[in-house]
Amino acid sequence: MTTLRTRLPKIAYDSPPDIRLKDIIKTLPRECFQQNRRKAWSSLLTSVFMVSLGYVGLVIAPWFLLPLLWIFTGTALTGFFVIAHDCGHRSFAKRRWVNDLVGHLFMLPLIYPFHSWRILHNHHHIHTNKLAVDNAWQPFTSEFYESFGWLGQWGYRLLRTRFWWVGSIIHWAGLHFDLANFQLKDRDKVKLSVTVVLVFAAIAFPILIATTGIWGFVKFWLLPWLVYHFWMSTFTLVHHTIPEIPFEADSEWNAAKAQLSGTVHCDYPRWVELLCHDISVHIPHHLSTAIPSYNLRLAHSSLQQNWEAYLHEHRFSWSLMKQITEQCHLYKPEHGYWSFKDYSSKRP
Repeated sequence: MTTLRTRLPKIAYDSPPDIRLKDIIKTLPRECFQQNRRKAWSSLLTSVFMVSLGYVGLVIAPWFLLPLLWIFTGTALTGFFVIAHDCGHRSFAKRRWVNDLVGHLFMLPLIYPFHSWRILHNHHHIHTNKLAVDNAWQPFTSEFYESFGWLGQWGYRLLRTRFWWVGSIIHWAGLHFDLANFQLKDRDKVKLSVTVVLVFAAIAFPILIATTGIWGFVKFWLLPWLVYHFWMSTFTLVHHTIPEIPFEADSEWNAAKAQLSGTVHCDYPRWVELLCHDISVHIPHHLSTAIPSYNLRLAHSSLQQNWEAYLHEHRFSWSLMKQITEQCHLYKPEHGYWSFKDYSSKRP
């Protein structure tokens, strides 16, 4: 098992309040922001090849190799999401129509409406770790948790503990298809993206079932899709959730501190990072979404040289996930995270 590596920030959220986001961005090499057409399309073709390789394996491999191939194919499909992720931030190509077209195409197998995700994800970037505003793994306050019935509390406990890996599915289904979550000016684009994925599903799923049966649907789509959501749930949870990182009220929130010290860099096995285009190199991405995925490591190296005292860095391990899922449950601004166990013991 890999070991946990943590470098706690020496000053982090106690740092001087005059640190500005642009001061940090100015220290990054200019090369970090330069789009490279060859690298972008090479990344895209790499993902297409890896996903294709996974599906060829699923077709020809004996049954006992299927679990490994589901893991490989689902992880490669996460690379599809990362390509679309760059498109959503307009860092894949200079032309918006190219970003929109590629983004829609690469989210189709995931049944993810591109514009819905893009708009909600940009909200997360603008309000990272802002209490009661951020929409990515927002921890419940004890008061909000108590306002739920027993079923809602039970569901939240599952998502914050051993069933964290389905969190991305709840986020996908609960937010991205509901027009009420979007401003009027954005709803036409959202309708387009939702229509695209629903039409695709209405055509592709019946064909898949008709030609391969229900087992073919499970084998070729459902299980790789679940692996994709395992990684998305894990990446997004770890990106902003460790006991040392606070969520802050709007009145106390500072963009530079939230993006630099409120975001986690996590090293995963190299094969995962390769298939997922370094999406786990996450701190520079939060400082500027204009940095393409293939330049994230260059940007992170610069941050280590200039802002090391502010960085949270971990290595992925089950002990890390155990720490997060056993400690980071509810949130009190004056206290930070506390566990369900602590919450229960302190209730009257």
